Amino acid sequence: MNLKDIQNTFHLELGAIYSKEEVDSFFYMLIESYYNVSRLKLAMEPEFSADSNKAILNALNLLKEEQPIQYILGETEFYGLPFKVNQHTLIPRPETEELVEWIISKFRNQSSEFRILDVGTGSGCIAISLAKNLTNAKVYALDVSKEAINMAKKNAQSNNVDVEFIEADILKPETWNSVPITININRMNFDVIVSNPPYVREQEKQLMKPNVLNNEPHLALFVKDENPLLFYKAITEFSVENLAKNGELFFEINEYLGKEMIQLLVDNNFNNIELKQDIFKKDRMIKGIKE
Repeated sequence: MNLKDIQNTFHLELGAIYSKEEVDSFFYMLIESYYNVSRLKLAMEPEFSADSNKAILNALNLLKEEQPIQYILGETEFYGLPFKVNQHTLIPRPETEELVEWIISKFRNQSSEFRILDVGTGSGCIAISLAKNLTNAKVYALDVSKEAINMAKKNAQSNNVDVEFIEADILKPETWNSVPITININRMNFDVIVSNPPYVREQEKQLMKPNVLNNEPHLALFVKDENPLLFYKAITEFSVENLAKNGELFFEINEYLGKEMIQLLVDNNFNNIELKQDIFKKDRMIKGIKE
């Protein structure tokens, strides 16, 4: 089979699950990765035939099972940088790129060295993107998952940035001091703390697509309906103790909980609180400044 025949097979077998545009997108991503054939090259050589079709046909079967294309390829792009991902890491979203851009735009001209902590780093996309674009920042990244940290370390190395990774549970303060790191995180004053913690309530599972619900790590996605701000409360309390004076706290948030997030920061004496919408006009980000 040449690649055009395979493309037709993709549409025949995936058309009931995905839109035509999605199927084309999957196909072109796969041939670029597996055969180094771009969309333009295939248009110029429509009879192009690869030596082996095994990998792409296996990918087709995984797509039929609604596995995310990023996990099939084992990589994705975030803020213009390549990132390896697997079932232990959340797939980075465009909304999170907006959070990163917000921080970079505020600190791009910072001339002196400053410290950033990313809580719940996952693949490392936030921490690594900040380290890559803010050359005066010393970046730390924390996660409870050893597997996620291992992946984030690989991503930091491949993107040629220096990030210090910390394996700890933000919900268990007693674990912070037990981690063998070069600093005592409990006594460190950070200038910026940022987090995209789990914030999808279990009641919202029905709104999610199967490829997300059945594949991405629930540990990084969901919180109990009765305590949706669990991680935000813990991180905010941590930030009260560990942000420097006038330090800034940034969160990606559940679009339905903007008012509750404002109140949480007010109750913890943060000033200059700003709730920001994403490109879809949803309340998606918030920041506050420590007194």
